[in-house]
Amino acid sequence: MTDLPETTQVRLEQEGPILWVRIDRPEAMNAYTATMGAELAAAFDHADGDDAIRVVVLTAHGKVFCAGADVSAGAGAFDTASGEGAKNFGGPSGGSGKRSDFIASMMACRKPSIVAFNGSAAGVGLTLTLPCDIRIAADHARFGCVFTRRGLVPEAGSAWFLPRLVGLSTALKWCITGALVPAAEALDAGLVSELAPADGVEARARQLALEIADNCSPVALALTRRMLWQFSAQDSPAGALAVDASLNIALGQKADVHEGVAAFLEKRTPAFPLSVAADMPETPWFHPRGHGQE
Repeated sequence: MTDLPETTQVRLEQEGPILWVRIDRPEAMNAYTATMGAELAAAFDHADGDDAIRVVVLTAHGKVFCAGADVSAGAGAFDTASGEGAKNFGGPSGGSGKRSDFIASMMACRKPSIVAFNGSAAGVGLTLTLPCDIRIAADHARFGCVFTRRGLVPEAGSAWFLPRLVGLSTALKWCITGALVPAAEALDAGLVSELAPADGVEARARQLALEIADNCSPVALALTRRMLWQFSAQDSPAGALAVDASLNIALGQKADVHEGVAAFLEKRTPAFPLSVAADMPETPWFHPRGHGQE
């Protein structure tokens, strides 16, 4: 276990194998800033490098998950030419890249991630969660791709992520109308996998995270999440077929598979010995610090 990064707008807490990443601006409805984006990136980078962390859970303090970008600067909140947009984009030129750094870090992270929507999410408050692997939501939450209603376009890579999660037709409807979507519709569309009462969302996320941490090989998890993100976007199964058998042959010779099979036969919880930091097999399609793709 290593020391957690110092943060001001995102609160970090390690609970056993879980890294809790809590957006922490409740007085501003957890509105996004470039500082928050940089701190999210630091949190996921830290999780990637610490073998004591098995699962990341992203949630927020307060009644709202994230109301979107901070517009406290008023009409110029996104105007980098005037300098007022720096709070959201990270610099007067808008070219620092800080707004997208957290997307790269989430995608490159070799640990699975769960989003626990304690409340509603709009704009970047929604799109910043799309690179995560599992999303659960409070049953009263609402979600909004509100960009066109602000004169903007979908950001944080969401024009790529959202259609893959909910389908092109639904993504077009949500993004073109900019309307808020109730939790039940988000569930039906596949944006979230389940709903829970607001006061039970964190407990459900903890239960799910521990189920993963207690029963799954960290190396197999890292490879599996990357394979699904990488190959599901391709036009045919050829890419997956080119690597899955050889990977399983290589993994079958290693201690995690031996332990996984033994634990199954002996009806006990597995104790996987391999480390993500030291034992990941070489693959030509996954370079974690290179954003996960060639």
